[in-house]
Amino acid sequence: MLLTVGGAVVAIVLAMMISSVAILAAGADPLSAFGAFFDFGETPNSMVNGIATVINRAVPLFIAGLAVAVGFRMNLFNIGVEGQYRIAAICAAYVGATFSAPAPIQIAVIIVVAAAVGGLYALIPALMKVGRGVNEVISTIMLNYIAINLAAFLLRGPFQGPRPEGQLTVQTADIPQSGWFPNFNFLFTMFGLPAPRGAGLWGFLGVAVVLGILLWVVLERTRFGFDVKASGLNSIAALASGVKPKKMIISAMVLSGAIAGLIGLPEILGRTHNYGTSFTAGLGFLGIAVALLGRNKPVGIAIAALLFGFLDRAQGPLQFADVPPSVIMIMQGTIVLLVVIANEVTSRMALRQEERRAARELATTNRVEVAA
Repeated sequence: MLLTVGGAVVAIVLAMMISSVAILAAGADPLSAFGAFFDFGETPNSMVNGIATVINRAVPLFIAGLAVAVGFRMNLFNIGVEGQYRIAAICAAYVGATFSAPAPIQIAVIIVVAAAVGGLYALIPALMKVGRGVNEVISTIMLNYIAINLAAFLLRGPFQGPRPEGQLTVQTADIPQSGWFPNFNFLFTMFGLPAPRGAGLWGFLGVAVVLGILLWVVLERTRFGFDVKASGLNSIAALASGVKPKKMIISAMVLSGAIAGLIGLPEILGRTHNYGTSFTAGLGFLGIAVALLGRNKPVGIAIAALLFGFLDRAQGPLQFADVPPSVIMIMQGTIVLLVVIANEVTSRMALRQEERRAARELATTNRVEVAA
């Protein structure tokens, strides 16, 4: 554990040093740039708004990381999270706008539709893998293009909502107010702080926390989680012990897709209340980085999502410091790359330590037997 944490810290420090070189190359001051990361303003209002922005940006990244991590546990690379959440988001937004019901029912239906669409779309590469042996990386990448373009077609076609005259953006019809997820601004006001402006702190944060806990229980404390891990490590041995690897591939991919389907809901239910051309893209690909950085553990993924949210929020302050926003992308990529390298190094160091410990214990046991 200490090796893992130490490796991550070293990787982040090295990433900051490498990013400093990029900042200098851009003609800016690294100290001013890093100071901008922690510039949350001088008033309580600006500080609260900055914290809410970090958390709001971290919530969908956390869900994306969980979706990718499920596939990784099964030794599957679900690169299709991007397409799965995009097609699920537009379908959930459209269905949610077609009826009105009490808030619990309205929100529950939207969540179920998003999870179902994401899971069903992930079922396609799962069936292709178990049925025809198609590599899931290739199939999910291709399905991403289909999903993204299908969502664009639906948005400009049958799912398009009313468009006021002069408006350039296209969007689905607005979800009724009963489908708006309540915000969590009380987390600030209960401590005497002002409430964040705009949409405030997205209430889907609560769903994300519950989802992370449930996924940890399922993967770490149930037979299903054991079967998933066993099938991913050695499918032949798992089959010999009574586990059906093909069934686990389908189950893991569908679960991963169902979680991926929820990625767009924090924004739809908490801020925009529709799916439009300005909908946030790229969260699925960032989820891969978040899962790697968090080592496929919900707690680690949460920390990684907050780190990425923290870096993403700094784009505005960096512009005021005359630093190109592309520095954020350089830092994110460098951190992930170095953390992956650090994880490999620390894993090998831990393995060597375990081998030495086992050798010492064996030597001690042999000496005791000879003395006897």
